[in-house]
Amino acid sequence: MARNVTVGAAQLGPIQRADSRADVVERLIALLRAGREAGCDIVVFPELALTTFFPRWYMEDQREIDAWFEREMPGPDTQALFDEAQRLQIGFVLGYAELTPEGRHYNTSILVDRRGAVRHRYRKVHLPGHAEHEPWRAFQHLEKRYFELPDEGFTVADAFGGTMGMLICNDRRWPESYRELGLQGVEMVFIGYNTPVHNPPAPDHDEHSNFHNHLVMQAGAYQNGTWVVGVAKAGDEEGVPMIGGSCIIAPSGRVVVECATVGDELVAATCDLDACNSYKSSVFNLGVHRQPEYYGRIATERGPVFAPTIVKGPDEAPAQRAG
Repeated sequence: MARNVTVGAAQLGPIQRADSRADVVERLIALLRAGREAGCDIVVFPELALTTFFPRWYMEDQREIDAWFEREMPGPDTQALFDEAQRLQIGFVLGYAELTPEGRHYNTSILVDRRGAVRHRYRKVHLPGHAEHEPWRAFQHLEKRYFELPDEGFTVADAFGGTMGMLICNDRRWPESYRELGLQGVEMVFIGYNTPVHNPPAPDHDEHSNFHNHLVMQAGAYQNGTWVVGVAKAGDEEGVPMIGGSCIIAPSGRVVVECATVGDELVAATCDLDACNSYKSSVFNLGVHRQPEYYGRIATERGPVFAPTIVKGPDEAPAQRAG
């Protein structure tokens, strides 16, 4: 018997700096209702879904910075979303900037069940960008300035009839993120992202932005035998065009459904979690085929370390890099 979960990828169009949280929550509720009409069990919202992408500005005043963060969840601005989800009996994933009672700052996503209870929380590990002002850029990307690395890493939750995990934006570009979840038997990965079309340090990548977005999520799905739901905040936000391409990807790596616009849009698919099994029990049977004793560098080296070894031969072959 199939284990079906109907999921909605709830893409958001741009959120401008002047937009209030109340305005944004109204949009989220509209997408939640659209998801209910589509028969969704869960609706997935993007990274930093309550505000504009504020790390594109350099700020020094901590009060100004903290104004972008949520001190509680739900809070006064978001309680209506939780109430409506409970009324509709539908779950959701929400990305936001979290300020803890201890004063720590995280880029966070939560998984909320049909009763409006938070079932799982993930804090972003792979923070991109830079920590100091770089005025040569067309816009800043200061996640390393405003967010901290979490104490915990990649974890899963038993929810909605399966094993669920979350990643956030840049996490999706790193195969270790999916494999950490795959080693815990993940069957569905929820990913929110805010990705500009333009990459200031590498403008030659710009034309590949949409391709790279799908490439990494499709590879992560296939190589770990899991569904992946990738959801964007898209469109022209404060003069910065951001990619869309929100989609739902099967364990085969194929895109099942994809948004067609860069505005508020919901696409849905019914996902059989048992479709993961043929991949997890064959090509990517991790317990049978992985050889972790050969992967030491992955966990111990942050970047490339070249250790040349001399290859001796009758013609004195040149030195080659080990590995």
